[in-house]
Amino acid sequence: MKRKITREAKKLGAELVGFAPVSRWSEANEQQPQYWPQAIWSKTQTVIVLGVPMLLPIVESTPSINHTVLYDTTNTLLDQMGYRLAVYLNNLGHASIFMPRDGYGSLDILLKKMPACFSQVYAGKYAGLGTIGYSHNLLNPKYGPRARYVSVLTSVAVGGDALVEGNLCKKGCTVCSQLCPAQAMSDRPGSRVCELDAIKCTRFHQVLQSENRWPCGVCAKVCPVGEDRKLYGSLSIRLYQKERGAIEKDPSHPDYKHLVHLREHGSGGDRKY
Repeated sequence: MKRKITREAKKLGAELVGFAPVSRWSEANEQQPQYWPQAIWSKTQTVIVLGVPMLLPIVESTPSINHTVLYDTTNTLLDQMGYRLAVYLNNLGHASIFMPRDGYGSLDILLKKMPACFSQVYAGKYAGLGTIGYSHNLLNPKYGPRARYVSVLTSVAVGGDALVEGNLCKKGCTVCSQLCPAQAMSDRPGSRVCELDAIKCTRFHQVLQSENRWPCGVCAKVCPVGEDRKLYGSLSIRLYQKERGAIEKDPSHPDYKHLVHLREHGSGGDRKY
């Protein structure tokens, strides 16, 4: 059954597929029980998590309309995949639903009513697709934090995938925090995950949204984790650390002029970084 579901998910466009029995939420006990899948829908036995990549060179262009379109494209694809896989399972006699990839109506609503009703990040972790990084993103071995996810809650009991061992987030790195334009991350004592100021992060996203070039995505852009970096030949984190100063000094700098071009066209705002 697991192979059959995976084949169908891949046919629908999923690049990543993972399975998590609902028992993993209570075993880990990292979230309040009302956010567990079996609390949201009592028939849930298994959560199937589907993922698609965010393409690194476009993520590097953030904030830009190109990154916005990539984000919107993956969101649409994910919701359609989740819906279609749920219907596929229903037709096989296994009651299923899907949880949308974001789960909030607007950033204004999110500011007033945090968090979303279901965490795709924790679902991905429990489905063996990665570990949670300093920035609260799910880090996948292949794509680092540059992937997005949707979850299907199903009544069919399927064996869970092995959890990723260790921690993919490099201890002491914190480049995501150093370069966060909202300065929304700080160390949390005794934890490898940061203390995230979600209000600061969301308010910065509201500015970018008003300029038609959101989400931010800098934490996903600069994270060194992911095999996609080798594919695209983007291995120097130092280039990110020098980017803002170099562009302010010379927008035609050979390492960054393509980014300036992408950011100056198709959206509001006047920042080149």
